Amino acid sequence: MRDSLKTRYITTGITPYQANLFIAGIVGFVVATLVGVIFPTVAPPVVAILLIGACIMMLVGYKYSQGPELSFTLTFMHIQFHSHYGGWLARWKNIDSIAQASIARDGWHQPVPWVGIRLKNYEEFIESICPRVATKLLIDQRILLVMAHKGLDNPPYEIEDIMFDDHHYTTHSGHTLKGLQAMLANRMHYNRELIGYDFFISEDFLDRPAADFAGLARRYLAAS
Repeated sequence: MRDSLKTRYITTGITPYQANLFIAGIVGFVVATLVGVIFPTVAPPVVAILLIGACIMMLVGYKYSQGPELSFTLTFMHIQFHSHYGGWLARWKNIDSIAQASIARDGWHQPVPWVGIRLKNYEEFIESICPRVATKLLIDQRILLVMAHKGLDNPPYEIEDIMFDDHHYTTHSGHTLKGLQAMLANRMHYNRELIGYDFFISEDFLDRPAADFAGLARRYLAAS
């Protein structure tokens, strides 16, 4: 089984539009310069705005030209997240379940374009994640917690109290997490209670629908 599950690399797809932003920015810069030279009566602020917009397009296009912003590696041992600002790693043996997440609303569970991951042990995952990625998880995934909280008739917590709860968190092994690590552990606890999973992968970061990625990941999970 392991031999059939070769290492896979999942990257964010880059559209032709995104890839051509750098060229479009250069063209815009040239046009803005020509406008300023040929039509000197045009208000300088207008030319400046055009130049600034062209420069922004060039910077964004250059960033896309460097390749996908992030990727996932799936091996028979683990799933790993890579990005320009760091990453995380979760062994299949430490993953309890993985599936497309859903939010309860009006008695129905509505699928959302996120893949949910439920762990067996928080400590191993939190120890492997870098601070910048932990911070992005807290910020980028808070919308799911807000949506789940709004779907409850009688929520057990105030959303302001759980959004960035930094109380010390004690793991199953007795280790006490503090600061950013404690905040992430507490967020994962609330996510599990309200949504059923500890953290999530956005479909925007994948090259396929969330349900398809979850199905692929479960093949690796089953083989571990």
